[in-house]
Amino acid sequence: MGLVFVANTASAVSPFTVRDIRIEGLQRVEPGTIFVSLPVHVGDIYNDEKGSAAIRTLFGLGLFKDVRIDVNGDVLVIVVEERPTIADVEFVGTKEFDKEVLKKALRDVGLSDGQSFDKAQLDRAEQELKRQYINRSLYAAQVVTTVTPVERNRVNLTFTVVEGEPAKISEIRIVGNKVFGESTLRGLFDLDTGNWLSWYTKSDHYSRTKLNADIETLRSYYLTRGYLEFKVDSTQVSILPNKTDIGITINVTEGERFVVSGVKLEGNFLGKEDEFKTLVTIRPGQAYNADEVAKTTKAFVDYFGNFGFAFAHVQARPDIDRVNNRVTLVLQADPSRRAYVRKINVVGNSHTRDVVVRREFRQLEASWYDGEKIKLSRDRVDRLGYFKEVAVETLEVPGSPDQVDLTLNVTEKPTGSLSLGAGFSSADGLGLSFGFSEDNAFGSGNSLGVQVNTSKINRVIVFNTTDPYFTADGVSRTIDLYHRISSPYQDTSYYQLVTTGGGLRFGVPFTETDTVYFGAGVENTKIVPGTLLPISFLDYANQYGYDSTSVPLTVGWGRDRRDSALAPNSGRYQRANVEWSVAGDARYLRSTYQYQEFIPLNKQFTVAFNGEVGWGVAVGGRSYPAFKNFYGGGLGSVRGFEQGSLGPQDASGTSLGGNRKLNLNAEILSPFPGAGNDRTLRMYAFTDVGAVAGPDNAIAAYPNANSLRASVGVGISWISPVGPLRLAIAKPIKKFEGDKIQALQFQIGTNF
Repeated sequence: MGLVFVANTASAVSPFTVRDIRIEGLQRVEPGTIFVSLPVHVGDIYNDEKGSAAIRTLFGLGLFKDVRIDVNGDVLVIVVEERPTIADVEFVGTKEFDKEVLKKALRDVGLSDGQSFDKAQLDRAEQELKRQYINRSLYAAQVVTTVTPVERNRVNLTFTVVEGEPAKISEIRIVGNKVFGESTLRGLFDLDTGNWLSWYTKSDHYSRTKLNADIETLRSYYLTRGYLEFKVDSTQVSILPNKTDIGITINVTEGERFVVSGVKLEGNFLGKEDEFKTLVTIRPGQAYNADEVAKTTKAFVDYFGNFGFAFAHVQARPDIDRVNNRVTLVLQADPSRRAYVRKINVVGNSHTRDVVVRREFRQLEASWYDGEKIKLSRDRVDRLGYFKEVAVETLEVPGSPDQVDLTLNVTEKPTGSLSLGAGFSSADGLGLSFGFSEDNAFGSGNSLGVQVNTSKINRVIVFNTTDPYFTADGVSRTIDLYHRISSPYQDTSYYQLVTTGGGLRFGVPFTETDTVYFGAGVENTKIVPGTLLPISFLDYANQYGYDSTSVPLTVGWGRDRRDSALAPNSGRYQRANVEWSVAGDARYLRSTYQYQEFIPLNKQFTVAFNGEVGWGVAVGGRSYPAFKNFYGGGLGSVRGFEQGSLGPQDASGTSLGGNRKLNLNAEILSPFPGAGNDRTLRMYAFTDVGAVAGPDNAIAAYPNANSLRASVGVGISWISPVGPLRLAIAKPIKKFEGDKIQALQFQIGTNF
């Protein structure tokens, strides 16, 4: 309903001196709010002009729907009628949004509980709600507002929403293309006209932001293939009257293809032209490539930053020869001025403590600006794994041309993870594993972890915690406690291995990417006699007893240069570990080495390789303890074979493991059909090769071709809300009699 504002004054009065001012009609507004705003005060001369000004001022406060001034002798009486206050805001029919999200959107336009009710604000609120739905492609959404008066001059607002069906893209057309086919260009887009997986990807839901991103992808496609003058002439988005079908037409002009004839350097390069030339990735004779131009200019700017020039400008100017379709690129450089960092600010870490972020910085305050150190600092913060986004912003200090402030903007993400695993076989039934970890406990940067395995043949309870900055210079400390029970079957009449122990390990960073680990522990292993006790276990028990204690010392090394620990697409990972038991009943030396490589073939396909070897040997004149054997098979080893089943077996078919192992894995990953370029859901094909060998095997130092198992298969990789899930369907292509096959396997929280 509309509101009518009425301003009444007494008939024209002669000017007089105001002796007093009274206010009538107030309910919630403080009298002081009016007295401060009035243009006339006690002792002033009052006239009609000041009365009109007073009414305009009070209406301007937005608190009253009626204002009247009466004159009683030399007393001004101001009579007001307050606007109603919003008591409650409620939403009906909203399924697409959480109600708190909508309330926040309304607060941004000035409408919330406790605010004065204004019809103009109500109109803006309705438009804001419709805008929120349009952003979700719900163009048919309708909003109806109900205003319900309640006691004490208040109102309840109810927004009833009919969301309707989301608008879907029915057609995408690209007009003007001649060199590349329309289907090829449409294949670059994340938006499409829908397929069987669109319920998950929402790729057929129109979004202006996504369309702009796709247009930039289209532009990049041409600019990286020599079409320097490519342009998008226009983009038409048409919505049919039913508001649920959308057509998109993109008009382009391709232009001619240009080849780079040369690269020139102009400007001030600090006398280091030869060093800058080594950064140029643009090659004469090749087609113009905007990505290589941008890569080169960025490398120049970063290199200037290494010498403290935070405001360097590098511009790539093309000199075009349209007759011969050639272009000469001129790289113009201006290093500007040298600067040092005054202050470093961290923004967005509401959970993570400031010190956890700052201790990863290699750029220091009050030091010269160093672009390489700033990039390294950003990468180190990103590798913590606590943040979805990490960005560094450089800001000039007003009035100080040689100073800059750095602002590190982070967006936090949940750092707790849940891992679940399962496998099924006809012999052992269903085995479940559970793990919980918190990588950033209480925002301290410390990690806590618990693992539980309920498998019939391998029951495990493990607890560990790591303090990555046990010392100020970055030495980490890890505490491990564990209790494991292994048995060939769940029946208690069969033998068991019961292992209980703990360890303390320190990690010393020798370089930015290399860490060396030193540790020590105590471990007790009991061989519980029973049915099917292997001869190797019985022989060891007869020699050294059924209860063995060892004191292992460990030395390890790790190097991680992957772009992501969760879903890597490029980079390399290596780790090595040596465990040496120097005291106790069991004396042995046990070592492992793992190598991973991730190679991106293009935007969609990635090739991944994994290799792992293990070797154990007895020391001190004793036999190698069978309970320190390696096991293989299953996820993380050779898929298609039951977890831990590879290698020597006894007469009953029980897997004994061995003191040597080998795993080789190769994968090619691609987007899941229908998921576009979404890397959170991918499929992969793989080949696995591996073996476990024991001391009784008459083979060489490592498993050889005579003992290798191999498999091929396909799988799905999904970055789910509870962690990375990998499902594999495998078919053994080399197996031996007695091998335990498990064609379907899945796990949450694992790689390879």
